[in-house]
Amino acid sequence: MIWDVRLLKHYRHGRARFALDVQFRSGAQRLVLFGPSGAGKTQTMRMIAGIERPDAAHVRIADRLLHDTDTGVRLSPQARGLGYVAQDYALFPHLTVRQNIAFGRRPGWRNPAPAMADPEVDRWIAAFHLEAVASHHPHQISGGQRQRTALARALVNRPTALLLDEPFAALDRTLRDRLRGELRTLQAELGLPLLLITHDADDIAALDAEVVHMAHGRVVDAPTHDVAVEEGGFAPTHVLSSPSAGAYPNPESVSLPSTAMPPGTTAPSEEHRR
Repeated sequence: MIWDVRLLKHYRHGRARFALDVQFRSGAQRLVLFGPSGAGKTQTMRMIAGIERPDAAHVRIADRLLHDTDTGVRLSPQARGLGYVAQDYALFPHLTVRQNIAFGRRPGWRNPAPAMADPEVDRWIAAFHLEAVASHHPHQISGGQRQRTALARALVNRPTALLLDEPFAALDRTLRDRLRGELRTLQAELGLPLLLITHDADDIAALDAEVVHMAHGRVVDAPTHDVAVEEGGFAPTHVLSSPSAGAYPNPESVSLPSTAMPPGTTAPSEEHRR
């Protein structure tokens, strides 16, 4: 089993309430969280990455326990060893491509030197064909190059799994098609478990991924290679039963932190806080 995830979190914003109660298990190397906007996909990924804190959780990836509220295990985002790419790529605008990739290689807030020598950084610059733009800043490169830079930064520390939030959403169709193929080839070569968020069925077909269907903060079908889509959007089939008694606190019994962020609110990425 590669993915073993159970998450519970309550959000509030004014009088609005949103409860995310997600569980799924899968042995797939490529797994997709699929569903409409507002389903809770990004919040789920951020909790898996350790960037956002759930009210209750069990997260085990590739047989490594990352978070379990019952036993008190909660690894920091850095200790989880996961490569995470946010939807907007979260590149530092004042750093060059090389510096962005190298940023995670240094502890603390100090920026890497523009000409920092690092074989791992050089490796990924070459792997993603970024040599010609290594000294450029994010606003000076194309969307595809920004995506490759973010992927290189996620991979430079040799993660145990890769988490990608809508990596193709901001790209034109031609570029999307090419980068889907590149990502599938890269994942197969590295053998890294991949978790990807999308609401585009073409992403799933291109990656030949197993699918976890989500809607309204819930998993609505067991992991499958089938994609339930109808004209006008996502068509959930049935809502899975809640976790067994004792696996989680009752959602109504969980106290909601006053600082809980509402769905759709984006906090500073973990890269910015390091």
